[in-house]
Amino acid sequence: MPAEGTNIQKDLNPLANAERQFDEAAERLNLPQGIREVIKRPRRATIVSLPVVMDDGSVRVFTGYRVQHSIVRGPAKGGIRYHPDVSLDEVEALAAWMTWKCAVVNIPFGGGKGGIACDPDRLSKGELERLTRRYAADLSDLFGPESDVPAPDVNTNAQIMAWIVDTYSMHERRTEYAVVTGKPLEVGGSAGRREATGRGVLFCTREVCRHIGMPLAGARVAVQGFGNVGSVSADLMARSGAKIVAVADVSGAIHDPKGLDVTALLRYAADRRGVQGFPGSQPLKTPIIEYDCDILVPAALENQITHENADRVRARVIAEGANGPTTPEADKILAAKGAMVIPDILCNSGGVTVSYFEWVQNRMGLYWPEDEVNARLEQYMVQASKDVLAKAVEHGVSLRVAAFMVAIERVVKVIMLRGLYA
Repeated sequence: MPAEGTNIQKDLNPLANAERQFDEAAERLNLPQGIREVIKRPRRATIVSLPVVMDDGSVRVFTGYRVQHSIVRGPAKGGIRYHPDVSLDEVEALAAWMTWKCAVVNIPFGGGKGGIACDPDRLSKGELERLTRRYAADLSDLFGPESDVPAPDVNTNAQIMAWIVDTYSMHERRTEYAVVTGKPLEVGGSAGRREATGRGVLFCTREVCRHIGMPLAGARVAVQGFGNVGSVSADLMARSGAKIVAVADVSGAIHDPKGLDVTALLRYAADRRGVQGFPGSQPLKTPIIEYDCDILVPAALENQITHENADRVRARVIAEGANGPTTPEADKILAAKGAMVIPDILCNSGGVTVSYFEWVQNRMGLYWPEDEVNARLEQYMVQASKDVLAKAVEHGVSLRVAAFMVAIERVVKVIMLRGLYA
């Protein structure tokens, strides 16, 4: 029994799953063992103790982390998360994930990730600011536009990025907006950043639909998760002619086989903080993962499609708006059914792509209108989708394995060209 439980737990660990996916792609590329070790291991891992004066005058010491997995293709890129369960192992795995995500979409960044073990819901705004500034100050030797560029992640936001900008700028004695991305527009943020991940989901889904000869216009779409990524994806797909037939969020799940009015649903969900009870819809009594649709967009949590329910997935295309929504065992089942999974490292990379645009705009001091940002995003996402589709056809592998192969090849090629310093 313990062994079986261990296997199930491993199947449900998205970070362990990413390593398994990497290993499968690396095997197909016949990488030498030494090079494989080079690209799997993080370049640098930093742990800092962060003393903070609390509102009541007491002092608490928090633990912060920053991992640079790779900088061979450019500065480390990746978010900072605030959560009680943040650990070095988690941050290391997420940093590697960012290396592959940046490489597959071919932006000149490496991979990084950071975090602080804390519960931000139990901190006042002042305590949160002091904690953020202490973290930014202690890691100011790592951070920088040409070395390591953080961004928001779990429980962090544009305001926290603005505090990091100010702290870093004070230490450098100059204003430096390019040290982080995901900032407010007034502090060097980019137009189109909020919608970028959902817009990238649309572009990737459209390319895969073209590849398999299934028109996006008229396709029935079910969306799990109606937060930023899910709601934007649903809105843009509806504007492209798709029919949004089911939506689920924390409040519940609704459906209408004739198609939901997404514009009205967006207003309703914003007012009611959920989709449940939307006029004209019916409550969905079965899991949305199993809904009869052409395209499924899991844009909520990890481990939503597993070996237990994958055989009941009816969608022909699964567009991963979330990170790690499909386990490796489920991937095999879906492939046997003929379903195409657009992997997270490709499908939801629109956000980091526009973060790259934000960094470029900061460094130029020239800011693009939203339509130009969106046009550039489309160019990058379409090309990345074509690269992955071509690799999948060439090697007869899934889109996920193909995406890892594309990413790994790009990182390895730079390593080989630069050589190993000794």
